[in-house]
Amino acid sequence: MTETPVAMLVVRLGLPTTLSMLVTTVYNLADNYFVGKLDNPSASGAIGVVFGLMAILQAFGFMFGHGAGSIIARSLGKRDNERATRCASTGFFWSFSVGILLAVLGLTFLTPLMRLLGSTETILPYAKEYTRYILLAAPFLTTSCVLNNILRYEGRASLAMIGLMSGGILNIFLDWLFTLQLGLGVTGAGIATAVSQTIGFLLLLSMFLRHKTQSRIEAKHASLNPADVYEICATGFPSMLRQGLSSISTMVLNRLAGNYSDAAVAAMTIVNRISFCAFAIALGVGQGFQPVSAFNYGAKKYSRVKQAFLVTLFLGEAFLTIMAVIGWIFSKDLVRIFQKDPEVIRIGTTALRYFVWALIFQPLSVFANMLFQSIGSNRIASFLSGLRSGVILIPVLWFSERFYGLLGIQTAQPVSDIITFVIAMPFVIRFLKNLPPDGQPAFRVNC
Repeated sequence: MTETPVAMLVVRLGLPTTLSMLVTTVYNLADNYFVGKLDNPSASGAIGVVFGLMAILQAFGFMFGHGAGSIIARSLGKRDNERATRCASTGFFWSFSVGILLAVLGLTFLTPLMRLLGSTETILPYAKEYTRYILLAAPFLTTSCVLNNILRYEGRASLAMIGLMSGGILNIFLDWLFTLQLGLGVTGAGIATAVSQTIGFLLLLSMFLRHKTQSRIEAKHASLNPADVYEICATGFPSMLRQGLSSISTMVLNRLAGNYSDAAVAAMTIVNRISFCAFAIALGVGQGFQPVSAFNYGAKKYSRVKQAFLVTLFLGEAFLTIMAVIGWIFSKDLVRIFQKDPEVIRIGTTALRYFVWALIFQPLSVFANMLFQSIGSNRIASFLSGLRSGVILIPVLWFSERFYGLLGIQTAQPVSDIITFVIAMPFVIRFLKNLPPDGQPAFRVNC
């Protein structure tokens, strides 16, 4: 972590996480693809409604995962293995407990939850079918986020990749089997996702049980001390804020699109998934950057933190520019893969053409959030993480839809990305400019 050339290290850690993110995104798209084969826009719209619920579950998982992982990386940089084990165990057991609580609450209030997430009356039956199985797997989904992030922050991204990719590939196969071959429709997609999430969780957990990590996960090391839990939650709060606001944004988007038609909900669901598939490349590279920045910041090697950020930014911009060109050229064909309905294709194609060009503004704001979170600057990280996911996006959605109708919904996310880029840039410039010499005490970030 402190000796390998930075560019090589970022690529080495970023490649497995990028592959993991791509496979995860592909198996999320698999639900859209196989449900889309049913030629029912309402069923496809249900996938978009439940996407908001998945964001809520991931919000808690990422809070405990990124929180514990960041502290673990900095602790290992200081050679404090005992603290790393305490954080790993605490994050794991608290996340699993919260997952159980969310599952119970979600199943108890299933119908109002689906309406809250933006379901129309015609989408509601399909959304409930799909959601029941997602909620049953909620503890495994949230805690998989913890295990994955701890592995990444320890520099064992390849082990995290094995668990995530295995679950993702299994999900694609089970989607095909349950949805089409066994004729279970949306229910089959829900079962496939639940089973694959559980299997992925068990594979990730096995890495810790087989002692392939420096930190350990054992009940006796899980802390009930409010200070320990608060530190993890505070460090991971930017991730929770980002995912939580993303869920709220999805609710708002579904509600506004539902005013036009189920086809509009389905189209925006497909476009969001396709654009995130491209964005996952940058996100994977960024996840390779996080342990490098956290570990070297803890080891007081600040020049490597700066170099790692610049390398990551270059790679992210290069990848997403290529993805933007591809998305623009093949926008109609990409939407048609998931739905044959002409109205879905029309709405989705227009939206995707706006979405892809906003990709080039995303890397700086996303990597800035990752940078500040990994070094423990939680307030700045929380502020930046909330911008794109909701603080800017939600008002833009409301005002754009009011003045421009459906076109406003189609362009809201790209406008939000550009505004977020402009706000994030000064934070990054000031931080990199004021980094102290290597070996000096870390300065307080007051950007």
